[in-house]
Amino acid sequence: MLRIFQVYRPIQVAKHVKNFFKGRLFIIGIGGFEFEYGRLLPPKSADLNALNVLSEVNKEIQILSTTSA
Repeated sequence: MLRIFQVYRPIQVAKHVKNFFKGRLFIIGIGGFEFEYGRLLPPKSADLNALNVLSEVNKEIQILSTTSA
């Protein structure tokens, strides 16, 4: 399943990753990502912007996990 995000909103992306657990997503202007076990995986082309997004979304997922438990 591929989800395309028109606008980058870390909380929205984190909720999608947490709910679907495994799949792919694409953020317009940033690039494509794969996620597995509720975490974003490093992209194939590791540019600085994509790595910052990866870090930010994974932090949001961690926050969501601690607040819902």
